Amino acid sequence: MRHTNRYLRTTVSAAVVGAAVFGFAGIAAAQEAPTSVDDIIVTAQKREQSLQDVPIVVTTLSQEVLDGAGVQDIKDLQILTPGMTVTSTQSEASTTVRIRGAGTVGDNPGLESSVGVVIDGVYRSRNSVGFGDLGELSRIEVLKGPQGTLFGKNTSAGVINIITERPSFDPSVSAELTAGNYGAMGGSVSATGPLSDIIAGRIFVAHRERDGFYDVNVGDGPRTLTEDNTQDYWTGRGQLLILPSAEVSIRLIADYTKRDEFCCSAVQTRVGPTQAFIAALAAPNGPGQRPPGAGFGTVPFSRTAYSNRETPQEIEDMGLSAEATIDLPSLNATLTSQTSWRDWSFQQGMDLDYTGADILHRENDGSNGYGVDNLTQEFRLAGTTDKFDWLVGLFATKEGVYRDDSYSYGADYNGFASFLLTATLPAAVGGPSPSRLGCFTNPQGFLVTAAAPNTPLCVVGAVAPSAAAPTFAAGKAYEDHYSQRSESVALFTNNTWRVTEAFDLNLGLRYTYDSKRLLGVQDNLGSNGAACGGALANQNPANRAPSAIPGTVNVGTPAAAVGLLCLPWSNPLYDNRRIQEKFSDTDISGTFKGSYRFNDAVMAYASYARGYKGAGYNMDRVQTGVTPDASLFFDAETVDSYELGVKTTLFNRSMLLNLTYFDQKFENFQLNTFLGTAFVVESIPELTSRGVDADMVWFTPVEGLMFQGGVTYTDAKYNDFTAADLSNPARFPALSLLPGARASFAPEWSLTGALAFDRSLGGGLRGGFNLSAKYSTDYNTGSDLLPYKDQEAFTVVNGRITIGSEDERWTIDVWGQNLLQEEYTQVGFAAPLQGTAFTNTTTPQADGTYYNIATDTATYNAYLGAPRTWGVTLKVKY
Repeated sequence: MRHTNRYLRTTVSAAVVGAAVFGFAGIAAAQEAPTSVDDIIVTAQKREQSLQDVPIVVTTLSQEVLDGAGVQDIKDLQILTPGMTVTSTQSEASTTVRIRGAGTVGDNPGLESSVGVVIDGVYRSRNSVGFGDLGELSRIEVLKGPQGTLFGKNTSAGVINIITERPSFDPSVSAELTAGNYGAMGGSVSATGPLSDIIAGRIFVAHRERDGFYDVNVGDGPRTLTEDNTQDYWTGRGQLLILPSAEVSIRLIADYTKRDEFCCSAVQTRVGPTQAFIAALAAPNGPGQRPPGAGFGTVPFSRTAYSNRETPQEIEDMGLSAEATIDLPSLNATLTSQTSWRDWSFQQGMDLDYTGADILHRENDGSNGYGVDNLTQEFRLAGTTDKFDWLVGLFATKEGVYRDDSYSYGADYNGFASFLLTATLPAAVGGPSPSRLGCFTNPQGFLVTAAAPNTPLCVVGAVAPSAAAPTFAAGKAYEDHYSQRSESVALFTNNTWRVTEAFDLNLGLRYTYDSKRLLGVQDNLGSNGAACGGALANQNPANRAPSAIPGTVNVGTPAAAVGLLCLPWSNPLYDNRRIQEKFSDTDISGTFKGSYRFNDAVMAYASYARGYKGAGYNMDRVQTGVTPDASLFFDAETVDSYELGVKTTLFNRSMLLNLTYFDQKFENFQLNTFLGTAFVVESIPELTSRGVDADMVWFTPVEGLMFQGGVTYTDAKYNDFTAADLSNPARFPALSLLPGARASFAPEWSLTGALAFDRSLGGGLRGGFNLSAKYSTDYNTGSDLLPYKDQEAFTVVNGRITIGSEDERWTIDVWGQNLLQEEYTQVGFAAPLQGTAFTNTTTPQADGTYYNIATDTATYNAYLGAPRTWGVTLKVKY
């Protein structure tokens, strides 16, 4: 019993149910699922507590529920969590979690996550760093609302607390093999057991691969791969549990993951007038993109993407962590040390125009990607007395973030720019032409007809574009490099005073010091920037002599043409530009909660929490007009959250029903938005999120049948603001749909439900099923709220049927994801250079916005949700 007793003491915080949930010799119920509400234990306050005693909204998901819903990564988790959305965009490295409508797009590595991801006590500073196969799960806790007191500065919207299986002294080996549609194949092997009298180990290795979810029309090439969004990765995780004495336990973890996949193409959801130019450039190799719908409306759902360049992505993730706990009987306390080192890196190539024409792309040559490395150390001392539960701690981290970025011009870039510049030319003077770029970049000026003085052109049959006029040379246009170093130190405390047997008060405080330093080099290559320079030289018509050609005059390049020719990737003002910025900041955040237990079945609570999300830097080329922004800095974000909740335990402890009203106000909300040319973080003055969370777990009277579900009602809106309220007023036209509007990715209603059944069938067999579903009302998938990015209400359903031996030596699962073949969008966006959504940025509409759907000429693309997948999994265990 020596091992058993020590194990119970040191690992209760990792239990899903009860104090002994792992396979130790002598504990017969180790693998059993919870059977009553009292069995549900959480660590939302960094100590083990019954879910019904914690004055926090927590959706806790046991191993059985996670397995039944097919959860392998964070994205799978959303089907079980009301009020949470998880999306990916340009790559799987751009994965973002949002809770209660709060969160930000993950395409900018300078922006830290609003929803913190913690895996076995180790904080992952970006959602993408926490994305991957989670391995053998014990449970997951989703904590809603700011959790900065105990979980750190960048948890302003919530925390996903992931607890994996620990080593066991009871030896066992398990394996699984999966096959499914889209050519899916995968498998894993796990082994655990004693290595000595005081050391237990666990190892887990998995490999999974799958064909793509998209068919790809490769257009001009050189791409040859006709599918996209493939899966191909392997992961390994090794652990040691060391119990040198009755007072000490040490857990060591090492993990490594490598992904080598193709992702992420997008499909057209609305095709604008520029499709004619795309088709002309892609001919004879196909249309280049989908033909427009009637009246340039939306086009039917399709999983056919157009991409002439490949989309490889390579992700490498590795880390080490050490957790040591020491019991201090004299203080009735425990000292915990959590140390971690992580190194995550990502490289990609991509088709930037999402068409079959060869316009813009990123090379997969090591010049496109980013990485995060960090070292963390946390100490916690937690104890208890008759009246107090107390905790004090220190957290410190050093982090490095780098980003490499480059663009390459394709063979069709000059032709496409020429088409755009001459799009309005009448047929009488040559019409739109793919060979008139030099008219706008010739330093000698260009010509217009007297009959059409606002229509620039080189007169057909009279003047050809100058051979000396600079254009865009095919190949790499620029290479930029950014490096950010940050240090953060925090002191924190969390204490509960049991005023009476029924009434508790909780106070938490956290003092954070944060500093960051950004170094960057932005550098054009070769002749890149010369075309813009020529256009800029033509801006002053007073320097142009009258034309010798009758009926024409020389004029300067119009502002609209300069805007196209001097985009961030072609602007000479970035040539060899050095960036050096730094800041330091301090903040005090915390929480105050009061809870009252009316009886054993009902507890009510009220809470206030303040969260803090650190300031940072845009790691991208950001300009206003043609002038690069002097600073890439954006402000810190804060949130004040109020909650009123009641937790009830009903029907002889077989059901829990928890209900919470929340009211959150974010100030300087860090909105990451795509301006069509760059990702920029703009601080929105205020975002409010109000609503109700309801969670239910019911262990039904039917043996082996359990239901778990929840409902979230969210009213998340931006406040009214004007251009003067933004850090850069020039960005207001593109954000003018936001004031007073519902935030993106914030469905008004979100409902989840999971029905699980598992019991003995007799004859040595065991069987069951799981049905999981999530319904979301409509919401917008774009940070600028353009109506073509709307996603209508949809429902996703997953299912699983299981049969196996009573002793679980073998099990067969038949499963399906998205069984109803729901067609939905993850994120919508306006295609670069392909039309304009905000055609007028100088005079507002009658409603105060700068958007008119009647004049929107943009082509819209979308990253889609996964289709229906199905398969069979064989599991064995010894």
